[in-house]
Amino acid sequence: MMKRLFLSLFFLFTAALSAIAQCAMCRATLENNFSNGDPGIAAGINIGILYLLMLPYLAVIVIGVLWYKSSKNADKEFTKRAA
Repeated sequence: MMKRLFLSLFFLFTAALSAIAQCAMCRATLENNFSNGDPGIAAGINIGILYLLMLPYLAVIVIGVLWYKSSKNADKEFTKRAA
């Protein structure tokens, strides 16, 4: 189970790092700033986009892990009471 979780996280992070998708307005603004010699804004917005992309996935993973642990503990308690 841990191996599968690790591989899923690994592929999620590698896919998120290569995602460079932007809306048309953001792209035009960034190209204008970059052509004027200011690449720092473009890098900051790309990092912000990746941050916003990863947060929902991380939330789902955390909730899934907590749910799994909770159900595992509940199953142990049920088997102790049944015995």
